[in-house]
Amino acid sequence: MRLSTVILPLERSSFSIEKWRRAEALGFDSAYTYDHLYWLRLKDRPWFGAVPTLTAAALSTSNIRLGTLVTTPNFRHPVPLAKEIISLDDISNGRLDIGVGSGGLGGDASVLGETALTSRERTDRFIEFVRLLDQLLRNEETTFEGTFYSARDARMLPGPLQQPRPPFLVAANSPRGMDVAAKYGQAWITLGSSKRQPEACIDAVSSQLALLNEALVKVNRVSSDLDKVLLNGHLSDERPLESLDAFVDWAGRYGQIGITELVIHWPEPDSPFDTDMKVFEAIASDGLKQL
Repeated sequence: MRLSTVILPLERSSFSIEKWRRAEALGFDSAYTYDHLYWLRLKDRPWFGAVPTLTAAALSTSNIRLGTLVTTPNFRHPVPLAKEIISLDDISNGRLDIGVGSGGLGGDASVLGETALTSRERTDRFIEFVRLLDQLLRNEETTFEGTFYSARDARMLPGPLQQPRPPFLVAANSPRGMDVAAKYGQAWITLGSSKRQPEACIDAVSSQLALLNEALVKVNRVSSDLDKVLLNGHLSDERPLESLDAFVDWAGRYGQIGITELVIHWPEPDSPFDTDMKVFEAIASDGLKQL
């Protein structure tokens, strides 16, 4: 099992760079950031762009993997996004992962004045988004005509350092979303469950894993082909960052059902992720060792 963190892009680079460096020094496997224009849970706070943030992080670190958690079609087009991914992969010397998801309602979904999509339409768009992004990153030139996106002679030289492309981490919980994860993903992401009791959360994620395995069978892949990433999104009564013992118990329970990477939020004062820094650093240093 691996342990990673999410660093929210709330501060100017002169301050935030130290967080990325500290994340690497603490031994986190990966450090991610959210790819939004702003985030509804902190909509009145400063919020910087994901790609420049990751560029600064890549130039300030050397070993830790970096990525988005997650990038969505809400305001991204696959063609310019693919060019940015290739550039980031180069700047980071092949340390880039790309989390992708279908995108929620509100905020990023309406900021460009788009007509609101139904749940089915958002999934249709997501499938096309991932399909085109995959083609762009694998090929020198791509022409594509879809319902939501088009590309005409889109050239992607020199291509990414990581071949055939940087890993896709696919956030999904519906059957059609699981199909995307099974077909295109090197990892699957879950936020867990909004059920209040920890036991119910474990059962919910176990059910999600069963659905993922069904999708993998359809494309002749096996469960071990994908990493299973759990982002602690503070949706339930689970509080793994209250103490080192609480984390070890939480991590152990999810490890037993097949989760291979846990992601916790970097402490942010005056936010849902206001955590004692000493406890956080103890978890980063010793949490997995105690499993």
